[in-house]
Amino acid sequence: YKHHLFVCINSRPPGHPKGDCQGKGSPDVVYKLQEEIERRNPFSEVTVNGSTCLGPCQFGPTVVVYPDGVWYGNVTVADVPEIVEQHLVGGKPVERLLLTSILKAQGIPVP
Repeated sequence: YKHHLFVCINSRPPGHPKGDCQGKGSPDVVYKLQEEIERRNPFSEVTVNGSTCLGPCQFGPTVVVYPDGVWYGNVTVADVPEIVEQHLVGGKPVERLLLTSILKAQGIPVP
């Protein structure tokens, strides 16, 4: 595949301090990504998989694009067409959704 996307769909018990991506709508993000990819028909180039915990739960839903190594945070269904068009088709990551951009905006040091 040209791109392999992993979307965290992990669930935790209600009230867990880390929260979870599933409770923030990640299953809908998976479905929308699959829908957009199906609409454009690049099945031989792009695949999407749900994943257990990817780590940055407080910034979920989290999406990782490989082999690019690009991590997105706070992804919503509304963000999916932009990710597909700008990143998967155009080759340019969506800056505002990059996990590093989100961390910097919150004053969290990024290695």
